Amino acid sequence: MKLETERLILKEINESHVEDILRIRSNEVTNQYVKRNSPKTNYDSLNFILHIKKEVQNREIAFWGISFKDRQNLIGTICLWNFSEDKKTAEVGYELLPDYHRKGIMGEALTAVLEYGFNTLNLHKILAFTHKLNEASQALLLQHQFVLEENIKDEKNLENAIFSLKK
Repeated sequence: MKLETERLILKEINESHVEDILRIRSNEVTNQYVKRNSPKTNYDSLNFILHIKKEVQNREIAFWGISFKDRQNLIGTICLWNFSEDKKTAEVGYELLPDYHRKGIMGEALTAVLEYGFNTLNLHKILAFTHKLNEASQALLLQHQFVLEENIKDEKNLENAIFSLKK
């Protein structure tokens, strides 16, 4: 499922994106607030891509690489995942190479993904988990009318703040 915005194409990732995914997911700034095993090699990146492709095929995740319309390379990713049992709630996740921060790119991508989630997948609520110190991510969520869920804790990572947006 490809999504387009004014400047961007959100597209399925594939084996041709190995180096882009490695660059994005192993970037120190990108990973500053994220707890994960980052790829160290092209092989790690390829395994990640194959894993994501399988989850997309099984409808467990909706995952897009973000690129400018006039370029092939990916500058970030965005996804809907961690769907509730009844498929009414999902979590949004996103990452963007630092060179592209503060240019409205993720806001543009997020708008398209929220529209897809609510209007195509018929979600009722979308959650976002972001590090308490990640002010840029929190500002992005607030700009898109997400609300901080002060009474809910991320038991897997107490450093996270949880935001939600209802349809």
